[in-house]
Amino acid sequence: MIAEARGREAAETADRLPVARPAQVRRAWVRLVRMDGRAFAAMLALNGLAAAAGLAAPWLLGRIVDEVRAGAGLATVDWLALAILVCALAQIVLSRYAGLAGHRFGERTLARIREEFADRALALPATTVERAGTGDLITRGTTDVAAVGATLRDAGPTMAIAAVQAGFVLAAVFVLSPLLGACGVAGLAGIWFATRWYLRRAVTAYLAEGRANAALAEELAATTSGARTVAALRLEHRRLSACRRAIEECRRTRVRTLFLRSVLFPVVDVSYAIPVAAVLLLGGVLMAQGTVTLGTVVAAALYLRQLSAPLNTILENLELLQSSNASFARVEGLAQAPRGGPAGAASEPVDDRIEVRGVSYAYDAGPDVLHGVDLRVRPGERLAIVGPSGAGKTTLGRLLAGMDTPRTGEVTVGGVPVAGLDPDRLRERVMLVTQEHHVFLGTVRDNLAIAAPDATDAELRAALNAVGADWAVDLDAHLGPGGHRPDGAQAQQLALARVVLADPHTLILDEATALLDPRTARHTERALAAVLAGRTVIAIAHRLQTARDADRVAVMRDGRLTELGTHEELVAAGGAYAALWHSWHGDPTSGPPAPPSRTGR
Repeated sequence: MIAEARGREAAETADRLPVARPAQVRRAWVRLVRMDGRAFAAMLALNGLAAAAGLAAPWLLGRIVDEVRAGAGLATVDWLALAILVCALAQIVLSRYAGLAGHRFGERTLARIREEFADRALALPATTVERAGTGDLITRGTTDVAAVGATLRDAGPTMAIAAVQAGFVLAAVFVLSPLLGACGVAGLAGIWFATRWYLRRAVTAYLAEGRANAALAEELAATTSGARTVAALRLEHRRLSACRRAIEECRRTRVRTLFLRSVLFPVVDVSYAIPVAAVLLLGGVLMAQGTVTLGTVVAAALYLRQLSAPLNTILENLELLQSSNASFARVEGLAQAPRGGPAGAASEPVDDRIEVRGVSYAYDAGPDVLHGVDLRVRPGERLAIVGPSGAGKTTLGRLLAGMDTPRTGEVTVGGVPVAGLDPDRLRERVMLVTQEHHVFLGTVRDNLAIAAPDATDAELRAALNAVGADWAVDLDAHLGPGGHRPDGAQAQQLALARVVLADPHTLILDEATALLDPRTARHTERALAAVLAGRTVIAIAHRLQTARDADRVAVMRDGRLTELGTHEELVAAGGAYAALWHSWHGDPTSGPPAPPSRTGR
């Protein structure tokens, strides 16, 4: 049982997107600082000057005490008070510009993080995202990136200023009296121990909270997007139970981080008073011995009291720093995620011939859903793949598109394994179009230019006409909230128009026209065939009229390729395809089609 549980845990971990290790996170922070080193150095310099200006007030106040005890007049006190005012104004001005420099540094660095995240996310294979769950990727790109941004923009510069101020204050106490300085530092030991206890537990706790948030987002997204299916199958209780478990896990992880804070902050609040009291007691003894003056004791006590402000700032932002560090580990972890293929691979396909040799495939270490499939697709051929639901048609299409890697055997294009091609080069040769389409916020032109950024308006309109998108007359029409909201069929037409503009060598259509009505679908398929003449088209179809128009038909059953030939040859052979064809036409003399298989997709 223990071994099985560990195996399940390892499988779940393997399916998750990776999280960067602490050493990798530190290197990433250093790399980001170096990319904008001048701004970071300017921020530190201004912080140092502001902190130095803030040191003058306690020392000058101590001078006032000593001067008054020595019998100095009102003029001396006024000049010292004026100096305190000037230093305070200088500190305000320098702190403002230090904060401005910090905010500029933070915004530029955050922009780099967002750009890197977008590049890495787009480079992920679709299979990796599917297995990890879109909720995880969405959480990393929104909540986690926002947490890092808050640190860079607000907490980071604030903590930098506070850290410099704290260092200068401690140094000033030691300059006044090394003995009083040592006493003050000893009084801060409680803060050091409490902070160390907190830091050793905080990263793990905040990473667990991030995973719980991602799991909850995944459960909510899956439940809401599949609400109709849930209602139709009466799965409300099961889905509510899953959401409650995810919510409970979120609550548990947040209570854990709350507990850590509830231990840290009370200890810190008590520790602030200890060094001040210790310095006053020791200072009284030293004054009695004539070692230090009253002004020195007052200045040291004020410095240590002043130390509470920057330390409080650091500790208040420590939670955000730990949370954002965990978030940055999740964001930076995308760099360790597997890519679709070795970038810059030396192998180059010699032609567009696609070959499938001895391919078997299983989902998530389950039973094989494809068994020893052999298939050769000639360049420029139109091949239809048909079969009952669950026969393995979609799985074969994913393997042909390089989205999955076969367990045994190989799928090649031009003699090169499809899964080993660089993603950019693969999409130039093979493109998979499914029923799932996305309309991006923006204009019709924006949605089409994704496939061909340099296309002219005439080319964009020609692509829309080729797929029958008569509704998209205005290329500058806004799509989405506040504009035209395309329905499923119109979104499908936009996706097919992108295909026309991309002009791949091989196109795999997995029920790509399923959302269109039969007449529009037939028109769109014929228009695509005319536009993509000379290209290889592999159509995974439930409408057998599509198979009739194809050069050859491949019949799948139980994960095996059972028949292959032209439409006329297969109908004449009287096999499974002939039964499907006669049943589709409502021929009562034909036998029933083969029952659906549940071994594949």
